[in-house]
Amino acid sequence: MKVKWKTVTTEAKLLLIGIPLFLWTIIPVYHLFLFAISPKDQATTGKLWPDHPTLKNFENVFGQKHFYLDHFWVQLGNSVLIAVAVAVITLFIATSAAFAISRLKVRGGRTVMNLALFTYFIPAAFLAVPMYKTMGNYGLLNNQWALILAMVTIASPYSIWVLKQASDKLPYELDEAAKMDGASPLQLFRLVYMPLMMPSLVAIGTYSLLLAWNEYLYAFLLLSNDKQITLGVALGNFLAADDSPWELLMTVGVIYALPPAADVSAVPLSCSS
Repeated sequence: MKVKWKTVTTEAKLLLIGIPLFLWTIIPVYHLFLFAISPKDQATTGKLWPDHPTLKNFENVFGQKHFYLDHFWVQLGNSVLIAVAVAVITLFIATSAAFAISRLKVRGGRTVMNLALFTYFIPAAFLAVPMYKTMGNYGLLNNQWALILAMVTIASPYSIWVLKQASDKLPYELDEAAKMDGASPLQLFRLVYMPLMMPSLVAIGTYSLLLAWNEYLYAFLLLSNDKQITLGVALGNFLAADDSPWELLMTVGVIYALPPAADVSAVPLSCSS
């Protein structure tokens, strides 16, 4: 079969653009890993590969053998707990709202959705101080629920909009058939709506989980106790001194990046199944 010249040139152009972009993206990740496996005296030598690679840094992190790492496992647990809680609560709110607006056609539902989406256009950084004041009024400062509620507030508008759009594409004949068989709205939601919406739910769950996992500003503002903060905020504490242990900082960074990488790689598998 004859290969078209236009197809070849198009693929060549894509490679010429894609390879530099890939290298630009992967080089910082490579240096992150390079620091993590380098001894302290070789971490900043500029070599492309350390003379004596070591896993000692991971041993020090897992064993909490530095005062910056006194609460490493607690802070990692905080990050996991907060991210999972945000994902679960966001999914519950967004799924229920999208079902009510799209399938039950509740009165004023579209207005509520538009207002929720409008809030998404306000940058999250602009709401940081009002959110801090609100949490202070309710006595939630330095409480993990403050960060969970703040992140749910940020994640929910977009999640509702996405799930509503996905719900609109489902055939209404399924709802009518279920109602003719005597299904209640709750049964319709559980037996018809949820299974068909599963790919969208996986995507939104991943979005809200990663949003909470990677959050720094709100976590820094709302949490201050070393046993309450997330691992992302704890990473920032490494920069408090002039002689920061860069090799340990990068090692924690590698560990902190693994759950999102695993989560993102698992999404296509979950959606396809």
